[in-house]
Amino acid sequence: MTKLYNDAASALADVLRDDMLIAAGGFGLCGLPERLLDAIRDSGVTGLTFASNNAGIDNEGIGKLLRTRQVKKMISSYVGENKEFERQYLAGELEVEFCPQGTLAERMRAGGAGIPGFYTRTGVGTEVAKGKEHKDFPDRDGVMQTYILEHGIFADLAIIKAWKADETGNLVFRKTARNFNLPAATCGRVCVVEVEEVVPSGALNPDDIHLPGVFVNRIVLGAPYEKMIEFRTVRQREAA
Repeated sequence: MTKLYNDAASALADVLRDDMLIAAGGFGLCGLPERLLDAIRDSGVTGLTFASNNAGIDNEGIGKLLRTRQVKKMISSYVGENKEFERQYLAGELEVEFCPQGTLAERMRAGGAGIPGFYTRTGVGTEVAKGKEHKDFPDRDGVMQTYILEHGIFADLAIIKAWKADETGNLVFRKTARNFNLPAATCGRVCVVEVEEVVPSGALNPDDIHLPGVFVNRIVLGAPYEKMIEFRTVRQREAA
């Protein structure tokens, strides 16, 4: 059975539904599954919860779905540079669960490994720890320290972006675009990936594969892509 689909819409057609939990790869605009996010927006599903490092920027990434009011909750570590996110949050229209960046990555990884929860010192004594179970454990020096319980993320759907895929779903990420894409891929019940290039099975060097195809259910060729820039700073021309 082939994992290749003609486009993002057909790859998601029988998967999407209202009130889903979606794990999304990307960091800022780097490694962003933009074709899949566009297809989710165009599908009209609502009440979505996204586990993602950030919410994109205005009108890019998950920011597009914020504009169309399809997102009810964000589980994120960084939410700056998005005015619509800020407006909805301050107006009480969007629920936000802040999660330290390393903890969020580990929650995704834990979900992918079937681990329901883990203890961490990150966030102890801050707003992050409120309402969470606390437990004391000895550290490596035998000193008792307080830890908080964090839960693994088990997403209904994972959407990610990779550089190359072979026809069986083995993936290669390009440099920093690997970011949250790898842990997000493993924690979804269904993982859909968009790639810049698809090569025949056996064409990838096994030592170069970052994510085995066993984690990938569906593949979409999304190229060509236009490189997006989050901030553009232009030097002022000096007076003649």
